[in-house]
Amino acid sequence: MAAVFVSFLLAAPVLLVASGPVRDPSNGTVPLVLWHGMGDSCCNPLSMGSIKKMVEEEIPGIYVLSLMIGKNVMEDMENSFFLDVNAQVSMACSQLAQDPRLQGGYNAMGFSQGGQFLRAVAQRCPSPPMRTLISVGGQHQGVYGLPRCPGESSHVCDMIREALNRGAYSDLVQKHLVQAQYWHDPLNDDLYKKHSLFLADINQERAVNETYRKNLQRLQKFVMVKFLQDTVVDPVDTEWFGFLKAGQAKETETLQESVLYKEDRLGLAAMDAAQKLVFLSTDGDHLQFSREWFTANLLPLLR
Repeated sequence: MAAVFVSFLLAAPVLLVASGPVRDPSNGTVPLVLWHGMGDSCCNPLSMGSIKKMVEEEIPGIYVLSLMIGKNVMEDMENSFFLDVNAQVSMACSQLAQDPRLQGGYNAMGFSQGGQFLRAVAQRCPSPPMRTLISVGGQHQGVYGLPRCPGESSHVCDMIREALNRGAYSDLVQKHLVQAQYWHDPLNDDLYKKHSLFLADINQERAVNETYRKNLQRLQKFVMVKFLQDTVVDPVDTEWFGFLKAGQAKETETLQESVLYKEDRLGLAAMDAAQKLVFLSTDGDHLQFSREWFTANLLPLLR
């Protein structure tokens, strides 16, 4: 079977299933909700349209909703760059709440930034219930780097990173540039925690919201896919909820080594102990995988 490659843009202006799943009584399947990545749209035939079609071919009768954030495809794409993520999450929650085919529960699959956006949906909007969340290359601890940048030792990379960081936490940039809302600067942890409008909130960086914690633990499974040859996401460990150690920009730590996990601020340690966390990997670059890999590794989680 021919390989199907899905390639998206990621972040910054320079970047090109608790209880068993509730099934749709009409056909015995669990509905699936998709959320695309940066610069993409709900219905692009080369990306989300292809994924939707593939799932429908492999699981006959399944209802697949690919989220459109906006009134049309163009607005959906533009909003992936410029619309406040919190507003996007609210719009998604409204769509899900109003869709009668989702009221018994659904699975969710987010691609790149759509991964952390759907996690916010799980934490903030428990009705209708999300059963399994599959994050494909999502950046759950944010990003601190540039795509295809020639190594951490590059002075050019550092200069651009510092320039972005100087503006990333300003009120204007935070409110109007999506990727700034998950820019995570380990060298300025206090600045990040104080001014990050989205990521610092859903990751419980300022205070523990017990509702977020309780809602996330309602997931049956939280699946994270890492791309081992990823040249877009920096650091790639964020795709498994790891990140750079605070105070420096070279050494990384795993989720299990982080304060977030050790203090169980999101309930991830409890989920891990209950075997609800699933860590998958594939050898491709960012969001590049074959239909065979998708069918073998992700489809079983949707059936």
